[in-house]
Amino acid sequence: MKKNLILLLIAIIAISCNQKQEESVLLTGRVEGVESGTVYLQKFRNKTFDIIDSSEIVNGEFSFAKDVELPEIYGLSLDSTKGSFLLFLDENQANVVLDSANYYRNTTVEGSELHNLYVDYKSQRNVEIDSFIRQHPSSLVSAYALYRDYSYRLTPEQIRSNIDLLDPSLRNTPYVETLEELIPTLEEVSVGNEAPNFTATDTNGNSVEFANHIGKSKYVFLDFWASWCGPCRRENPNIVRAYEEYKDKGFDIFAVSLDHSKVGWLAAIEKDKLTWTNVTDLKHWDSEPAKLYGVRAIPSNFLIDENGVIVAKNLKGEDLHNTLNDLLN
Repeated sequence: MKKNLILLLIAIIAISCNQKQEESVLLTGRVEGVESGTVYLQKFRNKTFDIIDSSEIVNGEFSFAKDVELPEIYGLSLDSTKGSFLLFLDENQANVVLDSANYYRNTTVEGSELHNLYVDYKSQRNVEIDSFIRQHPSSLVSAYALYRDYSYRLTPEQIRSNIDLLDPSLRNTPYVETLEELIPTLEEVSVGNEAPNFTATDTNGNSVEFANHIGKSKYVFLDFWASWCGPCRRENPNIVRAYEEYKDKGFDIFAVSLDHSKVGWLAAIEKDKLTWTNVTDLKHWDSEPAKLYGVRAIPSNFLIDENGVIVAKNLKGEDLHNTLNDLLN
């Protein structure tokens, strides 16, 4: 009996060893127009990229041999301080031709069926996300698309109904987990509800409480932006114009930046002439105020009355001016 038990344990160990994935070449590639340098392999996390490996470029070619989670979303970059090429990897070996110019715009990927689906998704216009998920319920691309491109467009109820269309195998991915956490947050910051309070640091390094700015004017405009955000910077002149026109009629602004560089943040404030209260925690997409308000895209904003009640959301362009005109004139 004891001998049989030992043999059984040996067999189990042998099977476990055989099942362990051996390190193999994950992907190979070449870089257009570059003979030497470094390619960084990054893990995608909450709209940012963390370096997990690097490969030297030799005669324009590179390769990675690393055990990683699959299927999953990664990034490739030639400069860890700048943008990355978003790469969907599955169990198939992938070959990448990395375009070193034009923000990797002409990069091509062969071998990854998952990435092929992502490219197909991005090439479509006016995608109905529920229809796309029904066609690809088990694909990580469906979970990512809902998380990245639709979480800020849909109501909590719509997010829930789309999550229910996904295969249960995707429920434990960080993308669906983020959406699950987002639903109650969006319900809490719906129009008609009280605006949550938070504390952040202003341009002078002082701790500022948002609640202290409510009630000082008839309306406060809570603006989420960042110096690196092109659409935010293009909208800033419109916000400045609204502030100049209505600041003496009871309109104030409280701006929260999702920056990670204090230097860049301060420079943008000065250049764009943002003369109201500006705060940040320099946590990028991990910004605590942004999490509190369910902000998944910027620019985003909330118009809050003197009683601390949210009366409007995401006012941009002439909508902002028309709303303020109705409320303050």
